[in-house]
This record gives sequence, structure tokens and C-alpha cells, in this order.
Amino acid sequence: QLQLVESGGGLVQPGGSLRLSCATSGSTLEDYATGWFRQAPGKEREAVACISSSGRSTNYADSVKGRFTISRDNAKNTVYLQMNSLKPEDTAVYYCKAARVGLRDYWGQGTQVTVSS
Repeated sequence: QLQLVESGGGLVQPGGSLRLSCATSGSTLEDYATGWFRQAPGKEREAVACISSSGRSTNYADSVKGRFTISRDNAKNTVYLQMNSLKPEDTAVYYCKAARVGLRDYWGQGTQVTVSS
């Protein structure tokens, strides 16, 4: 069973940067596609970015294209989300998800990101 733990959230001013990490254990991360999702108060959870198991393919929500970068280090069993030029509307709880065909999805507990002056 895969366990995911997010870290790196916090309070940042508009225009600032944060790097989120998603550390995994319990299984081999390279077998899973992974993604970052976020949920703001009163809103549904939305996909932010995803990356294939090999790391060769990525996709981003239009709202974060050009500002966020997803990456992974399979040797360290960790997925990252580099967030630059942060905006107040990026404020949300950010979740990491791992998925593999034929198996259940795995989620982390989330990390709060607050963008405010």
C-alpha cells in the first residue's frame, strides 16, 4: 500500500514561490502516475498538474501553465510542484495523488498554501 505525505506549504506573498514535495513509501513510486490537486474553501477539488510514471509526460491546468512545474525523482520516491508567481487565487489545500491502472488511487493528507499580503 502506498503512503503519501505532502510538505512545503505555507504563507507567501503574491508573486512569491513555494515548492511542494510529496514523499511516498510502501511501494515503488515509478509504477504510478502522480498528480497535484487543490481545493479552495467552498470549491470542488481540481487538478493542477500531473506527470506520467516515467516523468516524460506532463499536463497542467490552464490556470497554472507557465507558473507551476511538476517533476518527480523516482529514486527518491518523491514528486514535486514548483509554484512561481503565486496569486491569491492559488490559495488552497494541495493534495498529491498516485494512480495506477487496475488499482485504487492513493491520496496524501494535504498541505495548506496561502497567498496573501
